[in-house]
Amino acid sequence: MNRTRWTRTLRGGAVALVALLLSACAGLPTSGGVSVGLELGESTQDVDFLPVASGPIKGAGPEEIVEGFLEAGITTSDNWATAREFLAPDLQRTWRPAAGVSIDTGTDTRTITSTVPPADVEDADSADVQVLLDLVASVDDANTYSEALGASTMPFTLQRMEDGEWRITEALDGIVIDEPRFENVFEGYPLQYFDLSWSRLVPDMRWFPRRQSPATTVTQALIGGAPSDWLDPAVQNAFPADVQLAQDAVLITGQVADVALTRPATALDETTLSRMRTQLQATLRAAGVAVTRVQFTVDGRSVDAGVVDVVEPSAEIGTLVLQNGAFGRIVGDEISPIAGISTEIAAMPQPIASIDVALDDSIAAVQLGDGRVYRVGDGSRNEFDAPPGLIEPSLDPYGYTWTVPEGDPAALQAWGSDIAAHAIGNAWPTASAISDLRVAGDGSRVAAVVTVGKQRWVVVAAVVRDSAGLPVELGDAKQLVQIDEPATGLVWLGPDRLGVLVDPVSPRLITQTVGGPGTSEAAPGDAVSAAGARTAAGVRILGAGGQLFAHAGSAWREVASDVSVLATRVGE
Repeated sequence: MNRTRWTRTLRGGAVALVALLLSACAGLPTSGGVSVGLELGESTQDVDFLPVASGPIKGAGPEEIVEGFLEAGITTSDNWATAREFLAPDLQRTWRPAAGVSIDTGTDTRTITSTVPPADVEDADSADVQVLLDLVASVDDANTYSEALGASTMPFTLQRMEDGEWRITEALDGIVIDEPRFENVFEGYPLQYFDLSWSRLVPDMRWFPRRQSPATTVTQALIGGAPSDWLDPAVQNAFPADVQLAQDAVLITGQVADVALTRPATALDETTLSRMRTQLQATLRAAGVAVTRVQFTVDGRSVDAGVVDVVEPSAEIGTLVLQNGAFGRIVGDEISPIAGISTEIAAMPQPIASIDVALDDSIAAVQLGDGRVYRVGDGSRNEFDAPPGLIEPSLDPYGYTWTVPEGDPAALQAWGSDIAAHAIGNAWPTASAISDLRVAGDGSRVAAVVTVGKQRWVVVAAVVRDSAGLPVELGDAKQLVQIDEPATGLVWLGPDRLGVLVDPVSPRLITQTVGGPGTSEAAPGDAVSAAGARTAAGVRILGAGGQLFAHAGSAWREVASDVSVLATRVGE
């Protein structure tokens, strides 16, 4: 039997969103053993709401059992106990739901095929069922999200049990969740890793079931874990491999996270302990856990650990524009110039195509309409001896200017203060064209829009630097999202999101999580470029007629006119 729409009668009333108030001082269990509760002020940071699906319906056939099993993937409590009810006893013990997540377009797009027709179900004792999924993404066993477009077939074998009910005897590990509900069931947490110089923290997004305590979840993932494969060449973990969690829970008492470590932690030096505490505190805060500090303990005794200084992301300091020949921050109807930069830019030959400014306003990378690129600062400007056909340059936090010919992505180079070109190896070796690139504010990642075959992709890659901060090569590119139309702008929207302006005819702004799903919204009708910000709400878009647009709720409003260049800033 082939069905393109799944039976709704099974699902009627089966799925509900219920409030599970997991309060430390309310709600008594009616069964089970006695457990020690939390002290007043303690919290395991459990989530408040969990989606719930029903178990098997008596008399359900093979197709309905498989459908119910897939639907039960949204109920993560007790290690997917509801989904296990659809499995035969032997498979209940061996099935591994945490092996991964297949994310498809929706339940209505699934096609189910059974070897047993409905008329023969009563007489059958076994059945093979296949489900055709229209996949959009996946999460692997390391909790890493990747786009995965295309059809995928999931096979099942079922048998009739002694009580006459059908149960699944063979199934792949992992679960299936439809895209609209994925973020109701899973949540992304940006683990923090140090860069190669131990001076900056770099986020690495991972996805975990919402049923889990964020504090415990991210701490377990960080201690004894490893960065994502694509990011690994550019980052490092302060936690040594032989140091593990001594307990399975991290309790928060008075905004202090109590983290019990194994005994090897007592032999660590002060610097390592301080880096560990700094890294974990930043990870907990990025995960939304309300902590002021982390306290390490070994065998119940406190372990002294300080903190290390890290370069913090910059706060927003206004929008930079070239307006009526004047360059600087736009404040109302006025342009506030930048010392050592504005006068030089105003004196450059017109038209100017792009301007990228350092976080401390000390230098700017400027590209003219004819493609030439200059380093501007300290009241002077120097032209790079660069090949023709360059895309818009991007400064990094170390003062290097990155750019590359549009038709030769592998020819990526970075220019330093010495105005000398430095080749960057392993730069998108499979790409035939590149339209945009932006180095992240941490300097350890670079995003780009590249063409591979006949497909356009937004990708990221790790940046490997030498001890002096010179970028020497890229790690392997990670594909984030495929786009059908040309990109006209690429910007960072904070440390873990990108903004991609696409389609010159009907412009859209894609907000894309690095290592997660994205969203899309209409952009102003004649949008030609964008500038980033710490949040998506702070993004600015320039129209072809010189209008500058900003978000006004869910709409766009014009905030300035006569703007010829909307400048960007390092990491934005």
